[in-house]
Amino acid sequence: MSAITDAFGDPTRRAIYLYVRDRGGDLGATTSAVAGHVGVHPNVARHHLDKLAAGGYLEVQTGKVAGGGAGRPSKRYVAVADAVTDFPVRSDDLLLSLLGRALTRMSPADAEAMAEEVGAEYGRAMAAGLRGEQLEAGHRSLRSAIQAVADALTAHGFAAHAESRNDQLRIINDHCPFGDVATEHPVICAVDRGMVRGMLSELTDGDLDVTTQSSLAAGDTFCTTAV
Repeated sequence: MSAITDAFGDPTRRAIYLYVRDRGGDLGATTSAVAGHVGVHPNVARHHLDKLAAGGYLEVQTGKVAGGGAGRPSKRYVAVADAVTDFPVRSDDLLLSLLGRALTRMSPADAEAMAEEVGAEYGRAMAAGLRGEQLEAGHRSLRSAIQAVADALTAHGFAAHAESRNDQLRIINDHCPFGDVATEHPVICAVDRGMVRGMLSELTDGDLDVTTQSSLAAGDTFCTTAV
């Protein structure tokens, strides 16, 4: 039950599994097809597909499909027969909604500060897993550290990438794993800003100024965190 909950607790991952399973046979589904079906960035789709494959719910196949034409064979994901028949109820969305409402009972400044600090604590814990390779020869440069942070955020469903513009380093998130809850309670956006700050505080020297420049929850095209 615990394994199934871990695999299918995320609603996007459930939708992806059902899409692949319903295709049936050996045809399977490519990452790009899955991304287009559920409306996420291909990096996010690949993350969920690989999690399902690691749990034994999908098989990874390579090779050309009949009638697929010339070109490099695509990696396809095929549902394992009878791997799972039902899903347990997951309370993540309910808990996030409850958190959002609880934060609205605080002053805006206190709520944002608390949300960012929770994110920073989690970010520092995430960075602990990177320290072995990132800090073996001392702290990395700020640019390479930001790239490592973007990669870590992508693995957590943010579909992030780093960029440099006007002598400023930024992390762009094309997807928000908090979904509609962040739209209803934008203060939750402070969590991912805190995650960036927390990770960078462990991967670089000193405390950096981290700000939010744009947000999906506020109606922007993507989330931008500037350093």
